[in-house]
Amino acid sequence: MTGTPREREESLDVIQRELTAFARRARAAAARLHPELPLVSYTLLAHIDDQHGCRATDLAAHYMLDKSTVSRQIGTLEKLGLVERRQDPADHRIQVLHPTEAGTRALASTQASRRAAYQERLAEWTADDLARFAEYLLRYNSSGGTATQDAPRQHPAAIALPAEAPTAGA
Repeated sequence: MTGTPREREESLDVIQRELTAFARRARAAAARLHPELPLVSYTLLAHIDDQHGCRATDLAAHYMLDKSTVSRQIGTLEKLGLVERRQDPADHRIQVLHPTEAGTRALASTQASRRAAYQERLAEWTADDLARFAEYLLRYNSSGGTATQDAPRQHPAAIALPAEAPTAGA
């Protein structure tokens, strides 16, 4: 560990402030890109798609959410026609969530818009800068540890993005 305790504290203050600004921008961008698909719903839909289908209980466990919270979010996605339930072929008692064609299109559209926004914002960065930034983000996000039974339950957006905390200029 390098740097004085004061230098580390100053760096941590900058990191907290900048991650909060990032979270606010991400939430605002998500609302602009797909107004009827809130960031939380987008996060769940993307996870369902990435997993090629999953159970609601899998979502609850992955994001450390109550089942009732996931149920409400899935209900919204179903009403929007973005998710459907299918019986698990191995166990007909289990319902597996899958994105509908409309859900896949919504994800693709939103992902393309997000990618374009990132490309524009990071256009002047070198490939080395991008690789380093990606490496730091992976390191940061993987250092959160694993969920335990005692861990507080969090909203998917709070997991994917830092919680908004009051900052000195906010």
